[in-house]
Amino acid sequence: MNYPVFAVTVDLVVLTVREGELKVLLVRRGLEPYLDRWALPGGFVHADEDLAAAARRELAEETGLAGPGGHLEQLASYGKPERDPRGRVVTVAHLALLPDLPTPTAGTDAAAAAWRPVDQQDLAFDHHRILADGIERARSKLEYTPLATAFCPPEFTIAALRQVYEAVWGEPLDPRNFHRKVTTTPGFVEATGRSTEGGPGRPAALFRRGAATLLNPPILRRGTR
Repeated sequence: MNYPVFAVTVDLVVLTVREGELKVLLVRRGLEPYLDRWALPGGFVHADEDLAAAARRELAEETGLAGPGGHLEQLASYGKPERDPRGRVVTVAHLALLPDLPTPTAGTDAAAAAWRPVDQQDLAFDHHRILADGIERARSKLEYTPLATAFCPPEFTIAALRQVYEAVWGEPLDPRNFHRKVTTTPGFVEATGRSTEGGPGRPAALFRRGAATLLNPPILRRGTR
């Protein structure tokens, strides 16, 4: 029996919060197709590597950043026959959520790499759809899991955690109500016994991620309450 031949790629939706705004890591393509268009970092999977290894390699090669040290998960697969003008290509997209990172450096076949607003338009291939799916996955997982802590350093204030929620959801949250929900949700965060130092205003208590993998009760967006 003859089987159809097709290539497999990985694409990465890498999200972070920079200066209070949700940003996505994009590269400007240095090769055809879609020369000079912004795209998600990614590339073809080698015959001797698994998908997660390919995702980390492509991130390093195209942006100069080390493989994700925060949260990395498979997002979805995309395989419309016409999605890549080079031929039949199926991509396995990954979602990475990371604390604030330095400015990336383009490498290999990327002409530039930058953190861009998540409402970026006119992306190459079908990357606008992949990006939209990744953002919605991140938004929904913040409701039911402690994944927001993946955007934070190991120790953080409740105010910093709230700013993550506000940036990802795109809506303001009441500080007192948010503080109460976070600190009373079993296993979400745990106090370190330390406080911030040297900044303006009163010192704020520092927390770390707790042991919970699911939030009960969840912290819901306005549209899902």
